[in-house]
Parts: sequence; C-alpha cells; structure tokens
Amino acid sequence: MLSIITFVPLLGALLIAALPRTAVSTMRLVAMLAALASFIGSLGVLFNFDPTHAGYQFIEAAVWIPQHGIGYKVGVDGVSIWLLMLTTFLFPIVIAASAGAIHEREKEYYALMLLMETATLGVFLALDMFLFYVFWEFALVPMYFIIGIWGGARRVYASIKFFIYTMAGSALMLVAILFMGVTAGTFDLEQLAAQNSVWSANTLLFLAFAIAFIIKVPLFPFHSWLPDAHTEAPTPGSVILAAVLLKMGAYGLIRFNLSLFPEASRQLAPLMIALSVIGILYGAIVAFAQSDAKRLIAYSSVSHMGYIVLGIFSLNQLGVQGALLQMINHGLSTGGLFMMIGYLYERRHTREMARLGGIWAQMPLYGALMLIFVLSSAGLPALNGFVGEFVILQGAFQANPLWTAFAVLGMVLSAVYLLTFFQKIFLGESRDAANDTLTDINRSEVLAVAPLIVLCFVIGLYSLPFFNAMSASVNNLLAAVGVVMR
Repeated sequence: MLSIITFVPLLGALLIAALPRTAVSTMRLVAMLAALASFIGSLGVLFNFDPTHAGYQFIEAAVWIPQHGIGYKVGVDGVSIWLLMLTTFLFPIVIAASAGAIHEREKEYYALMLLMETATLGVFLALDMFLFYVFWEFALVPMYFIIGIWGGARRVYASIKFFIYTMAGSALMLVAILFMGVTAGTFDLEQLAAQNSVWSANTLLFLAFAIAFIIKVPLFPFHSWLPDAHTEAPTPGSVILAAVLLKMGAYGLIRFNLSLFPEASRQLAPLMIALSVIGILYGAIVAFAQSDAKRLIAYSSVSHMGYIVLGIFSLNQLGVQGALLQMINHGLSTGGLFMMIGYLYERRHTREMARLGGIWAQMPLYGALMLIFVLSSAGLPALNGFVGEFVILQGAFQANPLWTAFAVLGMVLSAVYLLTFFQKIFLGESRDAANDTLTDINRSEVLAVAPLIVLCFVIGLYSLPFFNAMSASVNNLLAAVGVVMR
C-alpha cells in the first residue's frame, strides 16, 4: 500500500508527459485523480494503523543493491503517519488551486507537482538511508523548476539560492550516510538504530545530519534562502514549500538525529534549543518589519519552525509530540495564509501592504477566512496553533525554563505582527482606488481552503486522536535516546 501511495503520483506525471500540450483540462484531471488516489490510499493506512504499536507498520522491503547492503524498504509509524496524511491531503488542494495561478507551460507544471509528491512521500516513508537520500535529493529538483519557471521577477536568483543551500547541507549528510552504511555493512535504518552504540556520541556525524536538516527547516542562521524562495515562488509552490518541504527537515531531526545519535543529541540539545529560540525571536522581529505580505509570512515560518525544533530537543514526550503536531498545524495555517495571499495577488497584482487597506468592505468573505488563518497562526485558543505551541512550551519548560521564557515572548510578537498584517490589508481606509473594484473570492476558491479551516478547528478543539497515534512511537524513540519519560 505504501508503495502504491508513493508512486501513483509518479505514474500520473508520466501520463501527463504523454499528453499533448493543448489538453490542459485533461492534465488537470489526471493530476487531481493521481493526487486523490494517493490520499485515499493514505486514508486506508490511517484507518488500519495500530496506535498502540511502537514500531514500524505496513513495512515493504525488497533487495536493491545487495552487494552494498542497500535495499528498498518503506514503513510508517507514529512519527510519520500524520506527515504522510498532511502530504497526501495538501497536494489535491494545491492542484485544485493551481488553475487560477498557473497559466503557461501547464504540462511541465503538473508533472513536476506530482513528481514532488512522490519525492516527499518517499522521504517520510523510507527506512533505508540510501533510499531516503535519493528521495531527499529528488525533492529538490521539482521545486527548483517550479520557482525558477513560474516564479516572480527574481525567480532565478531565488531558485538557485534554494538549490545551493539545500545541496550544500545534503553533501555533508551524504558523507555521513556513506560512512555509517559502509561501517555497518547496511543502510537499513532499523539495523543502524540497533547499532547506535557505535556512533551514539559521534558529534561530527550528528552535525552532518543536523546541518542538512536545519537548513531545510530552516533554523537560524541557515534561514536566508527561505524568504527569497517563498516570495518568488508561485502561490502553489509557496504552499507546498511551507506546508510539506520544511517538515522534511524537522522530520529528519527526529528520525535520524535522535534515533542514531542519542548521546550526541543529549549533549547538543542546549545548543539546538538556543538556536531555535533565537530563530523564534529573530523571525518574529524581522516579520514585523516587512512591507510585502508574502515575505512577512515567510519570516513567520522561520519563527514558527523554531518552536518545532525547540520541542524536538526538549527531549521529552510533551516536547516531541507537540513538535509533531505543530508540523501539521503549521502546514495548515501557513499553507492557508499563502493560498489566501495568492488569491488577493491574482486580483490586485501587488502584495505591498502600503497599497492595500480597507479591502474587507469589498471582500468580506475573504477577510473572514483570512482572519481564521491569522488567528490560527497566532495561536488563539480553540484553533490548532494554540494546542501545538502550548504543548511544546510545556515540554520546553521541563528542559530549560530560561530559554522557554524567551520563547513565550515569541508568541506575543507573533500576535503583534500578524494582527498588524491583518489591519494593514483589511481595515482602515483604502490606500488605492484599485482596491475599491476588488471582487470577493468565488466558490471554487472557498472550497479549496475550506478543508484547511475545518482541520484548524478540529485539531484546536479535539487533538487527542492526533496525540494518541504518535504516543507509542515517541515514547519508544525517547526510551532509545535514554531520557526519562515525563
């Protein structure tokens, strides 16, 4: 089932490649059907997932390159189940929203989108480190072209910067993967984790993986590629970048750094916590200074992803579970914000907040939906963002009360810049006559964001099933790290 979920989008991309360029409607239909098939398959996995089982489930394994200990192996556990669901849930929504944002070279665009879905699913499901690295690097290519071809005026600069940053970190990780695979005679993640006493305290190996992952998160000071990539990417690219690709880095920290290098994780946890809190405050302060709405949301991602790393390296159940839930929350709320800004840009052709103002009078439904995403991102109780950040801060307080006090300040700052962002765009007097002719969002646009809004409320009001699914796997992971359950 996991292989079908992973490679159905690839099959869809191949079908699109065989279609004539003029068959745009057929391309969109094939892309949507492939993404929906993957989502339906993931629902089957979720409904048959055993939350009491700490290990991997639905494992599929086959020999690939036996002379080097490389195999094809995929599986899912409580750490990856919700990331699997987030990925397959978002791609149909993004494909549906692409019709209004992409108007040229649709054939290449929809094929690349489906290729990127296969790559990201492979990252979250691979249990062989060589296979993981193949999917990890493969995910770079579609996003590089999506930014570089369909992006804004500085799209080439942004796409190259994105590629170079991520490739540089990945090169370090490749060296570490090869060293461990050759030393152990296998690239199987379960077998390597069982042998972690060999490299448990190896700081260099820890850093080789960690740098690759925190560049992708991105964590201060490796964050500078993100605002450019987000600003120049087309709206669907920004949604996938924020909602899915950034989570690959945070997932890697949990799956590889904690499980393979438990002693080094404990030793370097204070450094990672310090960097995450600096990122939280830095991202919030710089977000407040932005004049471009999309760039503001990009810097808010730097801040909010800092909370996720803070939770991971709190090294306790509350922190790690809060981080996993916040990955989903960030994907929903920030993905929704990028979609909503895209709708406005398609009508107004500017993201400069100084040229907007007072548009709630013209777009009341749009304003109401945007407000939900703003409050979700700001962490309002009853919405998803509050649950994730609150649980993270509980776990972080157990690990380091002083740094947690600074992290709480980041929540205050996020409310400041997000509400200011909303006020500048929607309230007050219109600053340009073009704002007075705007039309409200249509039914298809509402339907595209409606599932995100529903989940924001579902998680905010009843998050217990999400925590239950990950609890056993997180406890098992932390037991391997050697920390006391709290």
